[in-house]
Amino acid sequence: MRTSRIHATTPAAAVAVAALVLALTACGGSDSAGAGGGGARADATGGGGAAAGSPEPVGAGGAGSDAGPVPAGSTGARQCDGGEMSYSVLHRFPGQQGEHLLITARNGGAEPCWVVDRPSVMLGDTSTVLPHAAKDAPGGGARLTIRPGGRVYSAVNLFTDAKTRTSAALSLGLRDGSGDTGPGTELEAFDGKGAPSEFTWSGADVMNWNTVKPYNF
Repeated sequence: MRTSRIHATTPAAAVAVAALVLALTACGGSDSAGAGGGGARADATGGGGAAAGSPEPVGAGGAGSDAGPVPAGSTGARQCDGGEMSYSVLHRFPGQQGEHLLITARNGGAEPCWVVDRPSVMLGDTSTVLPHAAKDAPGGGARLTIRPGGRVYSAVNLFTDAKTRTSAALSLGLRDGSGDTGPGTELEAFDGKGAPSEFTWSGADVMNWNTVKPYNF
C-alpha cells in the first residue's frame, strides 16, 4: 500500500477536497474475515444514517465476547493513525441490487487503537469524499476500540444511472472525532476469487465503521 494525504474534511455529507491525483496501486485481497466482532469493541453509542435500494444493514454494536462498552475515561487505547492498519476491499454483487464494496480494516499493530465515524473514501481518480449513507445503522458516534489483530467493517454502496464511471481503485483515510481526515491509503477492489474487480458507479455513499459486516447476507 502507498499513502497520500486526504486533506481535512468536515462531517458534512459531501466535501470538496483539494485535487488529489491517485497513483493507483494494487493492494488488498479477498474477504477472509469472519462475520463476528473480530476484536473490536464499542466505547459509546451514537447515530448515523444504508442508502435507498440497499439491503438492510445489521445493527451497530457487534456481537461476541470482544464487543461491548468501554467505561468513560478508560486508558490503554489511542486513535488509530492508519500506520498500523491493513485493509481489504471485496466487490460484492457486481451489477446487482445491493452492489457494494465491503471494506475490512485490521489492526496489525501491537497495541489497541480506536476508530470513529466512517472512513473518508474517494473512488477512482475523483477528488470528492463520499457522503455518509443516509439510512445507516446507529453507531457513528461510537469509538470502536480494535485489539491487535481485530477487525472493523464499512461498506461503499454503489448506484448507477445513465452516466457512470468505472474503476477498480479507491483511496481511504481515517477520520477523527472532529471529522478531519488523516493520510490516505490507495487500495484496489477484488472479487471473491481474489482477482482485481472493476466497479461502476454514478453515485455512491459510505457506511460507519462497525464491529460486524454491514449486510447480513
